[in-house]
Amino acid sequence: MTVKIAAAQYDISFLENWAAYEQKVTQWVLDAAAQDAKILLFPEYFSMELASLFAQDIYSSLSNQLDALQSLHDDFIALFKNLAVKHQRLIQAGTFPVFVGTGVYVNRAYLFNAAGQIDYQDKLMMTRFENEQWLITAGKDLKVFSTEYGKIAINICYDSEFPLLARKQVEAGCTLILVPSCTDTVAGYHRVKIGCQARALENQCYVVQSSLVGLAPWSEAVDINVGAGAVYTPVDKGFPDNGILSIGEFNAVQWVYADLNLAACATVRENGQVFNYRDWPLQANVSNQVMLEK
Repeated sequence: MTVKIAAAQYDISFLENWAAYEQKVTQWVLDAAAQDAKILLFPEYFSMELASLFAQDIYSSLSNQLDALQSLHDDFIALFKNLAVKHQRLIQAGTFPVFVGTGVYVNRAYLFNAAGQIDYQDKLMMTRFENEQWLITAGKDLKVFSTEYGKIAINICYDSEFPLLARKQVEAGCTLILVPSCTDTVAGYHRVKIGCQARALENQCYVVQSSLVGLAPWSEAVDINVGAGAVYTPVDKGFPDNGILSIGEFNAVQWVYADLNLAACATVRENGQVFNYRDWPLQANVSNQVMLEK
């Protein structure tokens, strides 16, 4: 099956009102639909621009903005559900910090399908900023989603740097991993990029990264955002020699498009130049004891 995907290099804005946000997001979806993209991926924490709709003492506070954003959660869900159904697209709507219990917030990536169904993946591995300053809590469940395009998984930003997560997902049948990301340094962007490429190589699957871009000096949470969207592939016959099918201009505001041949993942796993996916279990045959030269 071949399907076009669009990964957003989404610019964070200071919004005048909810209508401005709705218009902005709708235009992004319309632009991707005009290019016949069937799967749309937005970045991690791109929803944080909604904090600008509140007073300064709220949007400038790490804790206050989390609480205030909950009043917009249902509107956020309704907007993306409507867009997915109206335009018959599968939309991974970046992430939204969701209140799940007394003082507890998770970084949640919602997935909306064309039939109006909604599911989500919570971020599992938290960065130092999330743990130590923002107090975002790690999720517990690792999921794979059955879609009309096959099984799809989500690794949220830092999650992509931990190979056992993606491995469990591909062993459950996944051939496409979506990575919504938000990084505030060039080094951070490259860590996620390298993680995505490694996951694509070792699992012989597609990994697609979306990046938040632009400056938001009014926000303590997402003040600096750098990166590029990209589509990474196995490094084997039938795929690009460098494992990069498509990549955006660094820090530009744009969609990054690519046509994915999802069936090709099964082909390369069965008849590739190498068998990274098949040979993964062989690592267990290596002694756990490190041999040191005397």
